[in-house]
Amino acid sequence: MTILEQFLSYLPYVPIGVLGILLLIQLHYIYFVYGKLVFYSTKSFQNVSYQPPVSVIICAHNEEENLKSFLPPILEQDYPLFEVVLVDDCSDDETKWILKEFSSKYPERLKIVEIKEHIRLKHTKKFALTMGIKAAKHEHLVFTDADCEPASSFWLAEMVGAFSYEKEIVLGYSPYFKRNGFLNKLIRFETTHTAMSYLSYALKGNAYMGVGRNLAYTKSLFYKGKGFNKHMHIKSGDDDLFVNHNATTTNVNIAIHADAHILSVPKKTWKSYYKQKARHSGASTLYKSKHKRMLATQLLSAVLFYLMLIICFVLYPNLWYIPLGIYAVRLLSQLVIFNRIYTKLIVRDLLIWLPLLDVLYYFYICINGLFNRGKKQTSW
Repeated sequence: MTILEQFLSYLPYVPIGVLGILLLIQLHYIYFVYGKLVFYSTKSFQNVSYQPPVSVIICAHNEEENLKSFLPPILEQDYPLFEVVLVDDCSDDETKWILKEFSSKYPERLKIVEIKEHIRLKHTKKFALTMGIKAAKHEHLVFTDADCEPASSFWLAEMVGAFSYEKEIVLGYSPYFKRNGFLNKLIRFETTHTAMSYLSYALKGNAYMGVGRNLAYTKSLFYKGKGFNKHMHIKSGDDDLFVNHNATTTNVNIAIHADAHILSVPKKTWKSYYKQKARHSGASTLYKSKHKRMLATQLLSAVLFYLMLIICFVLYPNLWYIPLGIYAVRLLSQLVIFNRIYTKLIVRDLLIWLPLLDVLYYFYICINGLFNRGKKQTSW
């Protein structure tokens, strides 16, 4: 048999070979990227000696109910010296009066910045954040949203303590409240998956994003990087793009101790969740090229893995045990690695749903991104 004939005899089995290659790519991410978070020893920063004064910045637009529930735990954090800068961005509900009540109760701690709507001026959240940063009187800034609640009274101490060792950016973790229903499971899974990705890469010295619900950086870094000027034209990116453009191999730390978590209110409908992810998808087009390639490889290899898995089952019904075995290797690897990460991030209840949620996550994110990456975004 000639070499050509040998090659042609193996040609029908190319899809199995492709599936094997995709498996190796996926195992690289599972073991060598997420593995960094597995072996990271979770640290508490609340007792470190480094406790500089800090400004907490929150932007609110028609958030009267959330402010009533979640602002007090932030104002009452156990930390020596801090202020809360609340930017009321053109709210037309009762936010103004609720904030007046809080101001009378916490006159030394709460600073209100009111932005009034202008008929000729439409702005994004980045404008409101910039106003909050300019009003802040301290160098160290911690950011969260009006619908977020600290997991403990030491949240601020954990986040600010992570600035020690001359760090300029601190990446926190912000899970969603656990609720009934499958949508809540998908939202929490997506948030966990995103977190373990950006946290793992930060540990590798390659931070590419953070989430604005639990993020901290210095005012001097904000001005040195010219704020949000590079991406002011899009709605999203006040958090991930800022980190993407300003993180270095040495200026980032992470804070994932249980006391450093901050919980957020999840979307209740599929429509609102789709819009939320659509708004976020546009920011990734402005990531650094190396980060776009890195994340695209991870996403596409996972999507193609599932597609090729189906193709192999269809093409080789008599060899069903091969694609099944390949799938089992990937799933068992995920279970081993994700179990330890989910324990650290306090979401172990999601592990049993991993086989289903993993498939839905990749295809949902991929489809959402394809339809929304090019859409123009101009408002909150």
